[in-house]
Amino acid sequence: MYTPRLKNKYKDEVVPSLMKDFEYTSVMQVPKLKKISINQGLGKAVADKKLVEVAVDELTSISGQKAVPCYSKKDISNFKLRKGMPIGAKVTLRGDNMYDFFDRLMSIALPRTRDFRGVKSSGFDGRGNFTMGIKEQIVFPEIDIDKVRAINGMDITIVTSADTDEEAKALLDKFEFPFVKR
Repeated sequence: MYTPRLKNKYKDEVVPSLMKDFEYTSVMQVPKLKKISINQGLGKAVADKKLVEVAVDELTSISGQKAVPCYSKKDISNFKLRKGMPIGAKVTLRGDNMYDFFDRLMSIALPRTRDFRGVKSSGFDGRGNFTMGIKEQIVFPEIDIDKVRAINGMDITIVTSADTDEEAKALLDKFEFPFVKR
C-alpha cells in the first residue's frame, strides 16, 4: 500500500527529533500537519467569468483534488462587484493528498520560482500556522505554459497542530522546508 514519502519521514525522523528538542512526554504532543489550504483570488473575474473556471481547473490539477469556486459575500460598487459573483477558487488538502502536495511544493515548484533564495519565515500567524504566497501558478509542472491565459498567484496556508510559531517552524524545518538562511 502506498504511503507518501513525507508521511513516512514524519513518523521515522521528525517525531523522534522533535520529542528530543522540545522534551515532549508523549508522541501525541508532537505537532503535525493538519491541512494545507490553497486559495486563488481573481480580481479580473468580475469582467470575465471564464477565469474562475480556468482557475478551478488549474487548482484541481495542481492539488490532485477538486477545487471549488468562491463567491463574493457582498456588493462593492467601486469594484463593480455584485453579491454571489464568482471571484476566486480554493481547495483544502488533508491526509495523503496534503503530504503529496507538500512534497511537490518543496522539491519541485518552489525551486522553479524565478530568483528563488528561500521562503521568508515571516508568514507565521502566532498560532503555529504558516502562510506564503506564490506569484505565478506556472511554477507547478502540472500547468501547461502554452495553455495559460493569465498568470495568477495563490496563497498557500499550512495549518499545524503546534501551539507556538517556534514549534511550527521547527516542524517545517525538520521537513526541510526551504526557509531563507540568515
